[in-house]
Amino acid sequence: MTAAAGGAVGGTVGGGTGRLPASATAGASGAPLDELVTSAPRTSEVLHRGYVWDLVRDVVTLDGVADGALGSGTVTRELLRHPGAVGVLALDEQERILLLRQYRHPVEHLLWELPAGLLDVPGEPPHLAAARELAEEADLRAGTYHVLLDWFLSPGGSDEAFRLFLARDLTPVPEAERHQRTDEEAGMVSTWVPLEAARDAVLAGDLNSPSLVAGVLAAWTARERGWSELRPLDAPWPQHRAYR
Repeated sequence: MTAAAGGAVGGTVGGGTGRLPASATAGASGAPLDELVTSAPRTSEVLHRGYVWDLVRDVVTLDGVADGALGSGTVTRELLRHPGAVGVLALDEQERILLLRQYRHPVEHLLWELPAGLLDVPGEPPHLAAARELAEEADLRAGTYHVLLDWFLSPGGSDEAFRLFLARDLTPVPEAERHQRTDEEAGMVSTWVPLEAARDAVLAGDLNSPSLVAGVLAAWTARERGWSELRPLDAPWPQHRAYR
């Protein structure tokens, strides 16, 4: 794309000045921050209650909310209401990460992934859910947990919030205490991959699980910064519906 056809490469949308709008907030770094909005009037209707998530229809009024930052008019949106999920990037002393291979039917692929699971136990803190998934899926325990990354998986159609933990100081779960895996998990195999090799595979497009892609790039960046910016395992998580 040339500058004449699409605007100056690296510029701002709409030919802006590079400054944040007056209504936007910025963090200590000066970068813009995502903002939680709970004041938009809405009505909700559950169209389908599913095994994991519900299909919901919201009618939302945008006018006059957040000084017009939401847009205008009244819109109807259908979305998946999701309990949220957590994942674990387990890093051993050789700076290898644990990958699990699992069949994902919606995309008809065997994907290499990180241990992960739903926040489907009422009242269970996210870091304990992550520890449970690591034990159940990988037969591992970790002595140290930090929050590595938070994100929304598909904010255009789902409210699913995902939190990824970095787990270190790993030890095996005793044989007698190991979880009996079933369904797709029964066929899972695991492998340990150097962080650098995983990074290269992600950038080459050879690994496609979203938590793995995001986690590997975040872990590589965090390691380059000496792990100095990791958050504590119980860091606030306002993106998840249960913590708003």
